[in-house]
Amino acid sequence: MTREQFSDISQTIPNKPGCYKYYDRQGELLYVGKAKDLRKRVSSYFNKTVDNVKTRRLVALIHSLDFTITDSEHDAFLLENSLIKHFQPRFNIALKDDKTYPYIVIRNEAFPRVFLTRRIVRDGSEYLGPFTGVFHVKELLELIKQNIPLRTCNLNLSPANIARGKYKVCLEYHLGNCKGPCQGFQSVEDYNTGLQQVRHVLKGNIGDVIKHLRGEMMKHAAALEFEKAQVLKHKIDWLHGYSARSAVVNPRMDNADVATILSDEHSYFVNYMMVSMGSVIQVKTIMIEKVLDEPESDVLSLALDTMRNTFQSNANEVIVPIEIDVTDPAVKVTIPKVGDKKKLLELSLKNAEIFKEDIRKKKTLLIAEKTREEHMAVLEELQDSLQLPDLPVHIECFDNSNFQGAYPVSAMVCFRNGQPSNKDYRHYHIKTVEGINDFASMSEVVYRRYKRLTDEQRPLPQLVIIDGGKGQLGAALESIEKLGLTGRMALVGLAKREESIFFPGDTDPIQLPYDSPAQLLIRRIRDEVHRFGITFHRQTRSKGTFKNELEGIPGIGEKTATDLLKEFRSVKNIRTLTERELTRVIGASKARVVWEYFNSTTSGEQPV
Repeated sequence: MTREQFSDISQTIPNKPGCYKYYDRQGELLYVGKAKDLRKRVSSYFNKTVDNVKTRRLVALIHSLDFTITDSEHDAFLLENSLIKHFQPRFNIALKDDKTYPYIVIRNEAFPRVFLTRRIVRDGSEYLGPFTGVFHVKELLELIKQNIPLRTCNLNLSPANIARGKYKVCLEYHLGNCKGPCQGFQSVEDYNTGLQQVRHVLKGNIGDVIKHLRGEMMKHAAALEFEKAQVLKHKIDWLHGYSARSAVVNPRMDNADVATILSDEHSYFVNYMMVSMGSVIQVKTIMIEKVLDEPESDVLSLALDTMRNTFQSNANEVIVPIEIDVTDPAVKVTIPKVGDKKKLLELSLKNAEIFKEDIRKKKTLLIAEKTREEHMAVLEELQDSLQLPDLPVHIECFDNSNFQGAYPVSAMVCFRNGQPSNKDYRHYHIKTVEGINDFASMSEVVYRRYKRLTDEQRPLPQLVIIDGGKGQLGAALESIEKLGLTGRMALVGLAKREESIFFPGDTDPIQLPYDSPAQLLIRRIRDEVHRFGITFHRQTRSKGTFKNELEGIPGIGEKTATDLLKEFRSVKNIRTLTERELTRVIGASKARVVWEYFNSTTSGEQPV
């Protein structure tokens, strides 16, 4: 994928957190990455020079990309981790250790302990998380320890052991961090009350905890104990930003498939997510064309069945927003109202909405993947609108550029079958025109282009677009007539503001409907020639600023010119300097050359 091709689709990528995936021409997954802002992160691969050899190789192989949005950067990290482990793309660091995520576990035992773990054991214990960093987990556990006394020992506190008086309280009891259930000082009911408070905190229900901490903070502040108050404020701020639930990695979830559906006037959009071992490992959205306005339940049922087969899912549960029929009677259909499954459904729906909007934007920009028949239909509409004798499968467009009367250049872009043909793009330095003359410049480049095509006996375009007024169109027509090509191709002008199209000799222009496919194609061709021409002109102007003015002086090279411009900012300033001021930067001998060049030129003499 070239930088130009990426620029066509960049505006369809949302500024949201999520994961992106790069594929090669064969559809092999090359790389999975995460981003706080998908558009900015993906754009960075194509809009800047990459120094890393591995990254340059990756960018060279990218043929297509897709993305999955998430609710937060935290979820993007977890989804990226799951996808890398599942697919192991060759440009990602291999993640072979399955003990990546830290969790907080509420142990399935008498007087359950609460502690950090990276290992999930299916023994009935309750696991909360995952978390993206151990530091936050430990900070949360310390906060719980200071506010909710729970035991930290690994003793077997069975009723029989407690009744026999097998254990004695430890230092934690005397410090106030434990209420001594080991010696019967705390009842099961009281312990479970504290445990329920812990669950509320770990699941994000932290209002009561924050209220308690804020009260303590105000007490310390009133007593002028500002350092203690600041510690509590830090805890409150952290709790406000704390999120315990993740939709994309959830150890409470068994294997399941999630699907949602949206529709518009012409199409259905179905998003599918595969959840395996509590992690989302597949996300796919498809578009289905409406035929007979089938019920959404029938379409969702068919699409879900198809994608389950495609991804070889054996999950015994499907999570959907509406009642559907499934082919396997053993599969449970769930329509959640609240909870973790509802969160997954909302995430699926969000991805379907993004995909639907993505398709709409691509159609607006005329960059959606189309069949050959669809491309031909747009060209047929253009042929009919402009009354062209031939179908315009080959279109070329010209535009001139100059900057304040300097560095005149021209550009030509070529579209074949309604799509850019980058290899046929051309740019031109104006050779025969003195000064700035848009009409003469257009005449020159049109003559050069089609003389070359005729000399090489290459096919001519069916439509030539001149981006400019009637004067430029007339100048282009003169060159066509000179070459004896009148009538061999249609020639039209495109008004820069009104987007009106006019033929040579016409008094009234043609105005296509603003949002018609033919008008969108014309607009895209015009924007492309502007982009290509401006890029080339910027390069030419940059080179001219350095080379024509300073490097054109005999004995002055690129380094000296660069040193002067860095110090004095412009050639205009350099012209006014004394020889002594120049000597300070480039030395006496070169300073003499530069000073004599500008001063002799000023006095009317030509430099030697």
